[in-house]
Amino acid sequence: MKLAYSLVDWHAIAPGNSTAEEWQRWAQQAPALDATQPIAKPQFLPMMTARRLSPGSRAAVECGLALLARQSVDAIVFTSRHGELERNLRILTALAEQQALSPTDFAMSVHNSAVGSLTIAARQPLVSSSISAGIDSFQQGLIEVATLHQAGYAQVLLVDFDGVVPDYYRPWLPEIDRFNAPYAVALLLRAGEAWRCEEQAGKPTEPHDVLPQSLQFLAAMLHNTAGFSVAGERHQWHWERQHGG
Repeated sequence: MKLAYSLVDWHAIAPGNSTAEEWQRWAQQAPALDATQPIAKPQFLPMMTARRLSPGSRAAVECGLALLARQSVDAIVFTSRHGELERNLRILTALAEQQALSPTDFAMSVHNSAVGSLTIAARQPLVSSSISAGIDSFQQGLIEVATLHQAGYAQVLLVDFDGVVPDYYRPWLPEIDRFNAPYAVALLLRAGEAWRCEEQAGKPTEPHDVLPQSLQFLAAMLHNTAGFSVAGERHQWHWERQHGG
């Protein structure tokens, strides 16, 4: 499978990083995130909406609103490996203990609550979808973006995000020992040839406990890396950046 895009604009939020300058410094070092660092307060997200959102979803919606404020967007794709995992654990725990459920947790627990919150906050009824595909959620979201390009949507906003994974899931997700912080990476993409991606057969050489795919992409992009690979579940996603991309 071969994919190709032009990157129009981007925005990202994580603990300790929210501006382009902060992310640029982050990319020049060994890219990692410190969950103990503060996360920037929303600048576009209404306070009442922000209070209802989990940290990862809040970052995702804020990123989306930031790009909608300065760019034209025709469709939206949200990707998240874990989605509202914190809320769902609280709901399951309450049910197991026969306690009353939080109305907010119940209403906001579905996987597409974040992208729905974005379109509502932006007051724009844009075509949108929400995808979860394990480790490959970001890359599968890029395939969805390509299909929207083929359908005639010129500029598609892709937002990859996740929140904090509860300790309960640690036995099944050992990678959270190295990375467990809310983040969001938003890319506004057009059809083009500046960025090319092709899957490569064979087991990935990189471990799965590295940064999420979107943050791997962001680090390579900001470091002006011409070619790099992003680890997937069963193969590598190899990226090439064309001159001027």
